[in-house]
Amino acid sequence: MSWRIERETRMLAERLERGDPFWPAQVTVAAAIALNLALTNRITIGPFWLLPGIEGVLLVALVVISPRRASEHSRVARRFALGVIGLVSLANVVSLALLVHYLVRGGKAGGHQLILSGIVLWATNVLLFAVWYWEMDRGGPVLRFRRPEILPDFQFPQMENPELAPRGWRPGFLDYLYTSLTNATAFSPTDTMPLTQTAKAVMGLQGVAALVTIGLVVARAVNILG
Repeated sequence: MSWRIERETRMLAERLERGDPFWPAQVTVAAAIALNLALTNRITIGPFWLLPGIEGVLLVALVVISPRRASEHSRVARRFALGVIGLVSLANVVSLALLVHYLVRGGKAGGHQLILSGIVLWATNVLLFAVWYWEMDRGGPVLRFRRPEILPDFQFPQMENPELAPRGWRPGFLDYLYTSLTNATAFSPTDTMPLTQTAKAVMGLQGVAALVTIGLVVARAVNILG
């Protein structure tokens, strides 16, 4: 147990001193792109491999131009990163809309296909909104590193109870991923509260998308199986 605490303490100290690494967010976007390959052709734009292929090429280009850590501001790299994330998010929204439209119009797809598509879209929702939260809070990871005094968009438990966290604590990518997971599961904030109107709007949007996915798509698929 002690070695785990020491390891986490070293990782936190490195993040505080050198800035957050970019690779967790990049791996998360790559996972979201890969999940799109599991969607049925009926709810994808063009061949099932076309859009993920384009997104994958853009992500590789982003990895090449991005530094290893979020310590120096690059307006071009940030705009490009937000563009890639936005494209993947738009593709997910379109797929969800097509699937809902297909179900409402009485499409007769196999129940297993609908369940798989619902799970894929919900999981993609969790991954993408985690990246959005990470990029949005206090203006992104670079500004959080360079200007920690900026007012936060999210209130984490460690910020309310600083005695329970190391000195100088600030959220890392895993904290935003956990926030996204709990919001998509409970359809509302749990332990992390949105403070700004933008944060509330984005968390509300994620909750609605998750509710539609689970409540309509998965429920309809289970009904078909029954």
